[in-house]
Parts: sequence; structure tokens; C-alpha cells
Amino acid sequence: MIGLKGTLNVIDNSGALLIECVNVLKQKVNNGWGGVGDEIVCVVKRARPIATASGSNVVKVRRGDVRRAVIVRTKKSVRRPDGRYIKFDDNAAVLLNNKREMLGTRIAGVVSADLRMKGWGKIVSLAPKVI
Repeated sequence: MIGLKGTLNVIDNSGALLIECVNVLKQKVNNGWGGVGDEIVCVVKRARPIATASGSNVVKVRRGDVRRAVIVRTKKSVRRPDGRYIKFDDNAAVLLNNKREMLGTRIAGVVSADLRMKGWGKIVSLAPKVI
């Protein structure tokens, strides 16, 4: 469950390392808390340093940028339909652009299988491991 001022790790190669949630974008369910598969508005708190050599590493975000993201892992346990509870060691997200497309091209880390049911199949297909 991610709410206002919640911090998440970024697990794509967009250039951001740490983000802070400022708004949860979804229907007025669950009183402003976001779970796996929910879209949030966030501020980049920590980003990779920008390389000076042209063409080496194109960093797509800077510190202080306001972006959208989708939550892919939460510390809060989530109940699956078969009765199992799944929880992760950290909160993580993947950055999006305004067209709901991924900002990065790779995902480095485990994501939840619940993303596929919520319409984020592209993220699931790029992830190295799905739990």
C-alpha cells in the first residue's frame, strides 16, 4: 500500500533511482492507497548522474521531475485468489510517460504477476522474473 510521501525504488533503466509518491491515480477506492498495478504521480528524488559524453548514456529523467509510474512491488502482503499471500522486500515502480508507455527499455528485478491482470502485460514480458 503506497500513499502520499511513500518512497519507491525504480527498477527500469530510465535514470531514476528513488521516487516519492504525490498522488494515486485510480478510482476512489481504498481511500487513496495504491497497490500493485496502480498508477501514481511521483517526484524523482534521486537519479543517476548525467554523463557528459554525448551518446553514451541517455538519461531520461532528472532529480525533481514529476512523472507517472506504475507500482510493481509492495511490502504490504497481497492476497491471491488461491489463498496465498505475496509480499516483497521493498516497494518498487516503473516510470511511464504521459501516454502510459514505459520510459525505460529494460526492467531489472522481480515484479508481481498481478500486473498482467491489471493490463500491464508489457512490464511483465520485460521482467526477468515474475512472482
